[in-house]
Amino acid sequence: MRESARRQGKPMRYDGRWRHRDPGEAPPGTAPTIRFKAPTNGETVLDDLVQGPVRVDNEQLDDMVLLRSDGTPTYMLSVVVDDHEMGITHVIRGDDHLTNAFRQIQLFRALGWPIPRYGHIPLIHGADGAKLSKRHGALAVQAYREMGFLPQALRNYLLRLGWAHGDEEIISTEQALEWFNLKGIGRSPSRFDLAKLTNLNGHYLRQMEDARLVELILPRLAESSGAEPDKAGQKRLLAGMTGLKKRAETLLELSVNAEFYINIRPILLDEKAARMLTPAVRETLRELRERLAELKPWSEETIESVVRAVAEQHNLPLGKLAQPLRAVLTGRLVSPGIFEVMAVLERKETLSRLSDITGTAPAEASPPQ
Repeated sequence: MRESARRQGKPMRYDGRWRHRDPGEAPPGTAPTIRFKAPTNGETVLDDLVQGPVRVDNEQLDDMVLLRSDGTPTYMLSVVVDDHEMGITHVIRGDDHLTNAFRQIQLFRALGWPIPRYGHIPLIHGADGAKLSKRHGALAVQAYREMGFLPQALRNYLLRLGWAHGDEEIISTEQALEWFNLKGIGRSPSRFDLAKLTNLNGHYLRQMEDARLVELILPRLAESSGAEPDKAGQKRLLAGMTGLKKRAETLLELSVNAEFYINIRPILLDEKAARMLTPAVRETLRELRERLAELKPWSEETIESVVRAVAEQHNLPLGKLAQPLRAVLTGRLVSPGIFEVMAVLERKETLSRLSDITGTAPAEASPPQ
């Protein structure tokens, strides 16, 4: 039967050769399968909660196997019996099960049982339109936690894959519970886009309270550094979180960006940061450190005024001094605004980090704040 169907370019279906024959004609010792004697005329109609009315000609459905030759039941029989025994009223599942629904409806009718309402939801594809796989992001939920995604962002994103409530894109869990219904589900496959999920996660991250974000990244920072940040480090994290979260989209990115606030001196400079510290630059930073040591009060505004004054004195654009200063204080060339960073680090830590590079007097000799 299989080879004949293949030669004719038709799908493999049982041809019904034993449909009307006497079982007594079977060869001795035969262990037969038990098939469902399906209707061959008319059509089976499914009033799907998502797809709407869907029809299939009964002649397209063959006599499916109910019991295998070893007596074990097939999926089709098992799921119908299980749904009935469990009192299932609604079956919501992927539309790859749509063709199964017609066979199951026929079984329900043959058994005289109430038929559940079916709703078949389109599948999720990758951004390229292909079947979703691991390379598209088909990972376990735990993997998304490790990547730094927030639960509420992931819930929001998954909700919007194939479902809509007007033009709303940002939908809280509370709103989802209030608004969700099957009528909002589309009939076309949705596409999983990791970039869009990341962008949405950034929105939720920026809306979260600073103290809560500190709590969430502390375990990551402890793992990366080998020790939990001390109280001074945690204080700096909280003070600097407003600036940090503007530049991050995941908790992983946020924790990496926040490391310089808790790093132990001397601060290690990455390759790009180290290249900025020429002898001339170090001399200018030494002078800047001396000016900052006398600064009162210590604030973003007063710090900026001193840095600008030193830059002008040396005929430097502000960036030519601000970037080396950033390199010394953070170990990298990207961070929140450098004056914000210095205010968060406070006087003692800022001057100490400058002293490590310039070789000037330790910060402890500076005037009190």
